[in-house]
Amino acid sequence: MSQQSQELVMSSRRETAPRNVTALKEPGRPAPAKPRAPTHHLSGAQKAAIIVRVLLSEGLDTPLATLPPEMQTILTQTLGNMRLVDRATMAAVVEEFVETLEQVGLSFPDGLDAALSMLDGKLDERASRQLRALTRSNGQDDPWTRLELAEDADLIPILQAEAQVVGAVLLSKLSTDKAARLLMQLPADLAQGLALAIARTENIAPEAVARIGATLADQVSTKPARAFAIPPSKRMGEILNASPAVLRQQLLDEIDRADSDYASSVRASIFTFHHIPERVEPRDVPALIREAETDDLLTIIASGNSEDTETTEFLLSNMSKRAAEMLREDASALPAPADNAYEAALTRVAALVRMMADDGRIVLRKKTAVGD
Repeated sequence: MSQQSQELVMSSRRETAPRNVTALKEPGRPAPAKPRAPTHHLSGAQKAAIIVRVLLSEGLDTPLATLPPEMQTILTQTLGNMRLVDRATMAAVVEEFVETLEQVGLSFPDGLDAALSMLDGKLDERASRQLRALTRSNGQDDPWTRLELAEDADLIPILQAEAQVVGAVLLSKLSTDKAARLLMQLPADLAQGLALAIARTENIAPEAVARIGATLADQVSTKPARAFAIPPSKRMGEILNASPAVLRQQLLDEIDRADSDYASSVRASIFTFHHIPERVEPRDVPALIREAETDDLLTIIASGNSEDTETTEFLLSNMSKRAAEMLREDASALPAPADNAYEAALTRVAALVRMMADDGRIVLRKKTAVGD
């Protein structure tokens, strides 16, 4: 069978195979002549047309819409050109069709888009996004695919710098979800201007759109590679997270005097022991206590530092009463810890919270206010 006939076979297999086979082999139909009538003089399109005509005569819905448009056109033209087919030839074509169906062990999705739908929820987000971008470009790595895969942070400056009609073309060629997400991140007046500019894209020539895509994709592709994937403020925040409180506050004050905006970003990235009541859900405390080193908890409680009272009470009040009482009793029997041991215990518990949040074992609430 030709490719056209095979496509129809596979499509019919998915949608109507059980009913079609029964209909084509039902009792009362004349058995094919023996030996089988020759069919080599028929093209694949003609064989497919015969099968479609037989299925339609049986009142069965044939899923022609799942075929590529050009194949639907060829099939329709062939149906219009066919005249009479003798019963023996019809039976031979039908028998070939049935034998092909019976030899099929598995059928796979039609195209990348259908395969993605079948794998929905089983691919990671980035892989899924890349593949969906490829479906929009028929599997070709064209400029618009590269722009679809670009990070929002790389496209926002382009939308802000380029003429609004260029930005409107970009938004029109991106997926609707990505375009909407970009608009939400822009100032209201620019977002409104881009929305209005989309009306001016109606008569833009395809060649102009292609040139815009190539130019914008080059801007994204030629962006210098970054040595660090994590923003500077977050990296500094992680360093200060591991620093003693006195040094952390001293450095924050110095950074604030030099660059207040940078200091605010750094503060937003800081998570310490004292942020636990604000950021950790009470229901997650038992999981945190199970993971934490008991010696660290005892050291913190034994220090008797008034700055820790809110956090230690938050932890103790959200664990079992028996466990809380045991921690209090054991801590009361300990001497006051050295400062470095105390600071190290605070740092380890805070680091544990961040690690559990990164692993998805707990979910941190957003900060309600900026602080160190």
